[in-house]
Amino acid sequence: MGKLKVLVVEDDANLGTILSEYLEAKGYAPSLFKNGQEGFDAYISGGYQFCILDIMMPIKDGFTLAREIRKIDKTVPILFLTAKSLREDAIEGFKIGADDYVTKPFSMEELLLRMDAILRRSGGGTEVKNIKESYEIGSFHFECEKQTLSREKSVVKLTSKESELLEILCASGKETLEREYALKKIWGDDTYFNARSMDVYITKLRKYFKSDPAIEIVNVHGKGFKLLGLAGQN
Repeated sequence: MGKLKVLVVEDDANLGTILSEYLEAKGYAPSLFKNGQEGFDAYISGGYQFCILDIMMPIKDGFTLAREIRKIDKTVPILFLTAKSLREDAIEGFKIGADDYVTKPFSMEELLLRMDAILRRSGGGTEVKNIKESYEIGSFHFECEKQTLSREKSVVKLTSKESELLEILCASGKETLEREYALKKIWGDDTYFNARSMDVYITKLRKYFKSDPAIEIVNVHGKGFKLLGLAGQN
């Protein structure tokens, strides 16, 4: 499936670049613009399926941009970035038709979780279900859609949860897959029982890879897991 096209409009060049690179690493297709007018011109060119808009911007602010986008498209998800924690900003954003907002400074993980929640509500989450069709992990070949893990002539059919967990481990690349994100993404919430269930599935995945010493799923204390041995990781 194709990557979800995300319009990112942020006048802070450093934040905009970091945000775009993070979204790209997570399987989205972001395009960054530095003011509301550039953002609107880009949106008109078409194809964007999600909008992340800073509120305070030169030339045209985020509220104005959102109003103009809403005149064209009533349903495209809009998430605001704001440096203010004022209740009035949130109310104004929701009146315009925003789906959610985050207050700076924010963690990239929080932003991603909010995006996922919006996409689930709008039914758009399936657009990015498979970030890549397949991955090379050490001597293994992982087919996401088929849910198969193969090595030489041996093929293992993974369960849905095994496949989903392995897929987001692969999609995380060099970064740590945070426990909270994985639990909410696959199990729906991060309860104690779901956390124990995820640990069982991590153990299952480790057993599949035990024949290849180059592959390891490591615990990152207090954060989550990291898959070592993924092709192109180094």
